[in-house]
This record gives sequence, C-alpha cells and structure tokens, in this order.
Amino acid sequence: MVTISPLKTTRKPVVGLYSIGLKAYWEQFPGLRERLLGYGRFIAERMGQWANVQNFGLVDTEYAAREAGERFSESGVDLVFCHCATYATSACVLPVHQMCKAPAVVLSLQPAARIDYARTSTGEWLAHCCACVAPEVSNAFNRAGIPFHVVSGLLGLHETPEISTADENTEGRPEAVRAWDEIEGWVRAASVAAALRRSRFGFLGNTYSGMLDMYSDFTMLQAQTGMHVQVLEMCDLNERLQRVSEAQVQEKLDEIHAFFEISGDSPADPLVTKPTGEQLLWSAKVAAAQEQMVRDFDLDALCYYYHSAEGNPYEALQGGFIVGHSLLTAKGVVCAGEGDLKTALAMKICDVLGIGGSFCEIALTDYIDGTILVGHDGPFHIKIAGKKPVLRGMGVYHGKKGTGVSVEAKVKAGPVTTLNVTQTVDGRLKLIVSEARATDGEIMSVGNTQTPVKFALAPDSYMERWFAEAPTHHFALAIGHHADLLQKVGTLLQIPTVVL
Repeated sequence: MVTISPLKTTRKPVVGLYSIGLKAYWEQFPGLRERLLGYGRFIAERMGQWANVQNFGLVDTEYAAREAGERFSESGVDLVFCHCATYATSACVLPVHQMCKAPAVVLSLQPAARIDYARTSTGEWLAHCCACVAPEVSNAFNRAGIPFHVVSGLLGLHETPEISTADENTEGRPEAVRAWDEIEGWVRAASVAAALRRSRFGFLGNTYSGMLDMYSDFTMLQAQTGMHVQVLEMCDLNERLQRVSEAQVQEKLDEIHAFFEISGDSPADPLVTKPTGEQLLWSAKVAAAQEQMVRDFDLDALCYYYHSAEGNPYEALQGGFIVGHSLLTAKGVVCAGEGDLKTALAMKICDVLGIGGSFCEIALTDYIDGTILVGHDGPFHIKIAGKKPVLRGMGVYHGKKGTGVSVEAKVKAGPVTTLNVTQTVDGRLKLIVSEARATDGEIMSVGNTQTPVKFALAPDSYMERWFAEAPTHHFALAIGHHADLLQKVGTLLQIPTVVL
C-alpha cells in the first residue's frame, strides 16, 4: 500500500528519570556510585527511543530530591521514573514527587539474575539490592496520597560491567523482556496523555439529532483529558471550498486513485453504484477544503455532522465528506462521523499509539461463523486496511441527507482491540476495552466499512456483557491486542477502564 505522511508530527512525551542511593555508601564502597550512574544512563538511553528523557542522575539526599523535583517540574515532564538503584531512604524519593506532580513509576530492576554468592562483597551486593527499598518507597507514596506503579524484573543489560562479579547480560531473559514491555507501555501511555493535553478537536456542525449516547459536555471533556474543542461552522469549510484551486483538486484526485480502488456497480444494492467522475471530482475538491481547514485551525482530530434543509448548498458539501475525512484520518487527524466527539477521542488515543482506530458500530451478527460485523458508512483508517479500500457511489446515505461517495473496506485480519469511550451517570468518562480477532469473512457490497470480528465469548454472551457497561454505540477498532496498554492510558488519564 502507498505510504502516507502525517499532517502533524506527534510529539514524544517528556519523562523524568532519577536513580536513588544512600550518600553514605559512596566513600564506603569505591566505584559503586559510578556503577549505579551507568545503570541509570542505560535506562535513559533505552527509554530514549520512545521519549525525550530528562535524566537527573543520582538522588542521595532530600536536598537533591527537591532539586530533581524542581527540575522535572520546570521541564514539564509527563511521567517520572524512580530507579531503585540500591538502598536509599524514602526521604530521598518523596520530595521529588511533592515538587513535581507528574505520575510516578518505580523501577525495581536487578542487574543480574543471580549473584556469585562466593565472591560477593557488601559493595557488590548493594548494586543488586534494588528490591530492598521498593517497599519503603511504596509505603511513603501511599501515606502521602501519591499514586504510583511498580515495574519489577531484570535490568536487561547486554554486557557485564568490569566491576561486577555476576553475569549481568540479561537482555534476553523473560524477566527483562517483561519489565521493558511494561516500561514501554507506560511511556507510550504517557504519550497519549501528553498529546491530548496539547490537542485541538474540531466539532463541525452538530451531533446527529436524537443520539443521546453521543451528546457530550465540551468542558467535561477538556477537564478530564486536556483537549480543546474548537467549534466550527459549515461556512468555515465552505469559505475554503471557494478558494480550492484546480491544482489542489488534481492533487487530491491523485491521492484518491493511489489509496482507493474505484468500484463498479454493487451486485446487491441498486442504490450503490460505480462513482461517477463528477462525484469523484467533488469529493476531491471537498477533501482539499477539509485539509485546508484542518491546517488553518491546527486540528488534531475532528468530529462532524450536518443535517441540512432541503436544497441547502451545504447538503452537497456534506455529501462529499467521507473520502476526505478518510484521507485525513490516515494522516493522523482522525475523523468521526455523526458528531461523535467521544469516539473521535477513542480514535485519537489509538492513533497516537500507532494502532489505527477506525470508526465503527455493530452492523449485524453472523451466528454461523460466530462473528460480529462492525463498521460504518463514515471515514475509514486506511493504514489498517486489509487491502485497498473500495470507493462506491451512494444513491442515498441511509438515515442522512444527500448522496456521494463512501468507503467500503475491512481491517486486516488478525488480532484487534476495540476501544469505546462512554460517559457515566456522574459525568465521568469511561473506557471499555475488548480484545478479539478480525477474520477475513464475507462482507456486504453496500459502501460501508465492515470487519467480521470474533471475540473470546460467543457473540450473544459478549454483547450482553458489553451492553451492560453502557457504551456509546460507536467505538474505535485498532489492530493488535492492546488491553494492557489501554489500561495504562486510562490510569494516567485517571479515567476508569473496563476490560471485557
């Protein structure tokens, strides 16, 4: 499939890292301090592939702890890792997190899987006793009312320092692999929180009338995620439509032919036909205006819907939405139909994580195959398509005004995760997550995105459990199994998360 470049560069999260130790040890055990600093540099370098790391170094007094906390706070870190390099008093930890309010993760990572008992001195032992201090640190956090998370395991070095008497090459051991999977998960989750705090969501038009599950309070959404909602009017888009040049239209036509297959008539539905040249031209022109609006308002996501009066010029404008919004979604500006802001949020979370996030609802159930067909007549995330998406001409958008071109596609077969963002009776957001498997089963030729999905439970049992959680009827479909990662996202956003 043709590659597509994002409109905006996703900012890496900024994480703080410090190692702890006891100042009295340094004169008693020559080389220990430098050894522990080396472990900290290794952690910082490895974390650097996912984040911008602010490595303070060693904190061995409460004075240094305050200095580290101030520095992290000034740097605007999104997450702070406390590396338990050796024993230290918890007084060397708490001030860091009282000065800097970013979420805390404690790392208890032993350098070697086993020490050489016969040759281990006190100084050598102290380089491996990271777990000794973790309970004390946990207790201090708890009593101070500071949320924290702990990752235990092996450090995962690929070579042994000269000073060590133990084998510290633990890179391939499962305890190191699991620990680093956890660390990566926390950093990636922090990238979502960081992105949302700086994000701008466009709300174009209104929410589909009567869909009570999708109505949202903009202030509530900003309060709980940090996202700004930019309210847009159809005239904002129409103004840019009037300025679209022939060259811009041709550029969009080239994109359309690169990323989509143009269908013939549907064999099953007389309302679904081969898109006409006029329809494709209009979709291209609207797509050019959509992208310009996104650039002008510096948007990271968009939800939209417009119900026009009969014969209103905006009826034709909204009829050209789906192709352009699919292209924008592939470029990192996720677009959700029917004015569903909460599902735009779900899609953005998935997109920041690099796992897709296509706009979906339940279409029907195949009790023979044991699958649930999910999809929508709205935008599709091209980057997670199983094969080239198909464009079909729609004689009428079911339940909506106008005609135009729609996308028919399915997500690639394999493991998938659904993410639903709903709202509870007390006005809080809630994440509902499920892992499943997309199959390569049959779909309808009606111009909708559709993916047959098989959950661990039988369809009826799964749906009973899901409906009991009071979801919205839309959700994001992502590739891969990511329940654990999305739970971390919910934790850092302080949003309750349910995994079915």
